Amino acid sequence: MDSALRAKIVTILERCPDMTIATVRPDGAPQATVVSFVHDGLQIYFGTGREAQKAVNIESDPRVSITVTTPYADWQHIEGVSMAGIAGEVTSAQEEAIVGKLMLDRFPQLMDTLELFQNQTKLFRVSPTVISVLDYSKGFGHTDLVAVDKDDAAG
Repeated sequence: MDSALRAKIVTILERCPDMTIATVRPDGAPQATVVSFVHDGLQIYFGTGREAQKAVNIESDPRVSITVTTPYADWQHIEGVSMAGIAGEVTSAQEEAIVGKLMLDRFPQLMDTLELFQNQTKLFRVSPTVISVLDYSKGFGHTDLVAVDKDDAAG
């Protein structure tokens, strides 16, 4: 992946505390939900309730899509990222610690509710496979589409 495009994607992710994640329901219907997230490079992480529908959906079909859009004053300044990826639960203590630090750095208010949520939530990682970068400053609806390999996704 081109380093300038990767840097643009990371900058957009840094400017957006929330994302919309679309999962596939057991009946095949899509379900889109807004969640807060953190990232390590292009790797996306989020937490949700253990029994949340999106957690159930991911367990049966790990394919997801994500969108984020930065705040903008007018259409000529719209920037965003849309990505397809594979989601999976974070289960290793080492990765949980990394994600926990990322979350506390980005959302320090979590410290006040940490004990309450520890046993009621699951952490998920989304490894992107394809990313579309939307940049209206390059023209109405301009996108750059890029396939992502494992080396690209690493922080």
